[in-house]
Amino acid sequence: MQTTHRPFDADTYHVRCATVSDAAELARLRVQLDAETEHFDRFPGEAVLDEEAFRTILTGSSTVPDRILVVERSGQLVAYSRCTGFSLRRFAHKAEFGIGVQKDHWGQGIGNQLLTQTIDWVKTSELKKIQLSVIETNHGAIRLYQRHGFQEEGRLRHDRLLQDGCYYDTVLMGLQLI
Repeated sequence: MQTTHRPFDADTYHVRCATVSDAAELARLRVQLDAETEHFDRFPGEAVLDEEAFRTILTGSSTVPDRILVVERSGQLVAYSRCTGFSLRRFAHKAEFGIGVQKDHWGQGIGNQLLTQTIDWVKTSELKKIQLSVIETNHGAIRLYQRHGFQEEGRLRHDRLLQDGCYYDTVLMGLQLI
């Protein structure tokens, strides 16, 4: 089934950098997203980041580039993305990217906005590459990444076990900004 892409409505959704005051809402959102879809690496309840963990991330004095964007609607967070650099010098030119959108808000152009703003931010930094991994069944995300110039760089065969008892590939994608 192909989803029709609707234009992003800036009057309905507000994209901004996350602040420490978002920590509790980010923790709530991440738990909700894990329960709504199997597109993430985690089963619901695994590797939970609580409010304090998000507070630490958001107040961290990391030496690597790290940016969390959130999407707010009617005072509630409905999506977020994170782009995080590497501390090792051999990998300091790149960052990992991840995104999560509440299922009720899929098809609204939110992922496109988060990715566009992240790419714009990366272009102003020292970073030269964004990489990500996505499950092979997440066709909408793969199309989004491809529209932004990401290319498949590899696959991890039978990498993820889903609730149906089957194993699925993880697609490794990257965007070169060199």
